Amino acid sequence: MKTFKTRIYEADSTFFEGELESLVIPTSGGLYGVLADHRNVIVAIVPGEIKYRTKDGEELYASVSEGMMRIENGDVLVLVNTAERPDEIDEMRAKERAEEAKEKMLQKKSLQEYFQAEATLRREMIRLRVKNHNLK
Repeated sequence: MKTFKTRIYEADSTFFEGELESLVIPTSGGLYGVLADHRNVIVAIVPGEIKYRTKDGEELYASVSEGMMRIENGDVLVLVNTAERPDEIDEMRAKERAEEAKEKMLQKKSLQEYFQAEATLRREMIRLRVKNHNLK
């Protein structure tokens, strides 16, 4: 399968650089897939799970925060605030944060606090899903 050059950068480090066969990222409109020879585009990334296949056929997963992706002349650049591989995720901490977020949502304080707790819960559930990919 044809490959394409990909760079995935976090705010303060390089997460991945190399050749990929495919990349799937989360967007507000759903999952967005990339293969070699993709047209030029800029896409907003929402917090979620990315899936990418290396040139060796290895399928990898990561949890990402918001960001953007630019494809220009076959070169893919992904910029996100944070990205985590399954082995970097502390499962117990993610479960604790998810439970705390659920509790805050039930407290029915301000609408802003509710939405913040909801976003935290969503992020931690994504992290747990990515962590579980490593166990398969």
